[in-house]
Amino acid sequence: MKPIYSLAAAALAIPAAALAQQQTGTIAPQTPNPDAPRYNIVYIMTDDHTAQMLSAYDTRYAHTPNLDRLAEGNGVKFNNSFVANSLSGPSRACMITGKHSHGNGFYDNESGRPFDGSQPTFPKYLQSVGYQTALFGKWHLMSTPTGFDTWRVVPGQGDYYNPRFINQDGSQSVEHGYLTNLITDYSLDWLENGRDKSKPFALLIHHKAQHRNWMADTCNLSLYEDKTFPLPETFFDDYAGRPAAEAAEMRIASPHDMDIIYDLKMLHPDSVTRLKETYEAFVGRMDPEQRKAWDDFYNPIIKEFYDAKLQGKELAEWKFQRYMRDYLKTLKSLDDNVGRVLDYLEANNLMDSTLVVYTSDQGFYMGEHGWFDKRFMYEESLNTPLLMHLPKGLDAKGEINEMVQNIDYAPTFMEIAGANIPDDIHGKSFLPILRGEHPEDWRDAIYYHYYEYPAEHRVKRHYGVRTGRYKLMHFYNDIDVWELYDLQEDPNELNNLYGKPGTEELTKQLRKRLLELQEQYDDPIRHQFPITD
Repeated sequence: MKPIYSLAAAALAIPAAALAQQQTGTIAPQTPNPDAPRYNIVYIMTDDHTAQMLSAYDTRYAHTPNLDRLAEGNGVKFNNSFVANSLSGPSRACMITGKHSHGNGFYDNESGRPFDGSQPTFPKYLQSVGYQTALFGKWHLMSTPTGFDTWRVVPGQGDYYNPRFINQDGSQSVEHGYLTNLITDYSLDWLENGRDKSKPFALLIHHKAQHRNWMADTCNLSLYEDKTFPLPETFFDDYAGRPAAEAAEMRIASPHDMDIIYDLKMLHPDSVTRLKETYEAFVGRMDPEQRKAWDDFYNPIIKEFYDAKLQGKELAEWKFQRYMRDYLKTLKSLDDNVGRVLDYLEANNLMDSTLVVYTSDQGFYMGEHGWFDKRFMYEESLNTPLLMHLPKGLDAKGEINEMVQNIDYAPTFMEIAGANIPDDIHGKSFLPILRGEHPEDWRDAIYYHYYEYPAEHRVKRHYGVRTGRYKLMHFYNDIDVWELYDLQEDPNELNNLYGKPGTEELTKQLRKRLLELQEQYDDPIRHQFPITD
């Protein structure tokens, strides 16, 4: 198996090469639809922030007052928001193109193939109708961003402390500070000083947070240490009837999967793990003041941990508590910085003319099934939070239950801007839903396809269909296993119904719907694994 982040060096080199290729794929200017609302768009996307760690959705663990502001007043919360491929780079490619992975050509993070920046994307369409576009933060597509008037991105996954940035002229720089703060600083500076205030804009703020390994800002290190979090009811899942789940390497309890040093910061001279050197490189980025604050906090915990010599379930539960605390500390910085953006928009009278979107590139496991990470089509990683502040003229309020997917963002933003939506886009604009309508022809099912195997975490390739109540998945490649769940009766997805007596007609209907979606989106997998009755 490749070591984690083994493509980091390549990620540094590719942008300069791609820049030289000049594959911008610009779109000719269009006359915008005169009936389009032409709102500004602020699109805030995080990495691995899951709905159960956002208090607008779930109050058991997290308190996110600034994020919750988006769903209040002139705001909405989507209860059925899903991704097309639960992995960072592919999810971002789906979002920016409005197409499933097989349509945009970016399937996984491991192949080393960069995103084809010459293809149409929604920022390019917005530029074609006179919008200014800007991107700051995490790009993670192993290519140079195209379609943006202004951009500044981190190489690869980015670093939480004193991060490197790739600048628009192709140069690189190291900036002092904490990454979540810096990305917000650059975004606010562009809003204040970098844009033409007579034109509509689309600003993409892409954070590294909440990505592994959850390194909190020094000012938040001591938070949540007095909290003990309840274990998820599936924490000690035995994966019965689900061989793909059993084979996955993302267990909190496993010393190989969740690294005691890299993930949980228990750095000790006598302890060696597969990711120790990577962690040492991360903390080595800190200046003396940052490192002193870090060590002053962690050293007593490290001593207590190694003295305790925990084993078995006690060790697994200890790891879960540390994981939760570190995740929440990183989330505190994120929530504070979302608050900074909202405060700026309010202070500058932009809220009535600006659609503010908050989402993540996918969901994440917070101990459910004993896991961290994502990738599977199970609910915790398939589902992603989606909150929006709506400008004047959009009348939806409160909770929205229609099923939306990240392939829908591009056509939605294009319709808002008045750009033409080409026929080959897979997603569907949900602007009518934001207007308060409930279209009768809205989708009744979503399609999912995950490709990255063999790779880190060993999650098998699979595709599937999810309706309002049921889910059917097929794990393929080096395995041939189907899974069927009744999400109403079995929300934790523990009881695989596939092949059980009494499910024959349901299975037939779902297989038919799955094939229809594969044909609708022209996924070539249908030829390799034909679905028949």
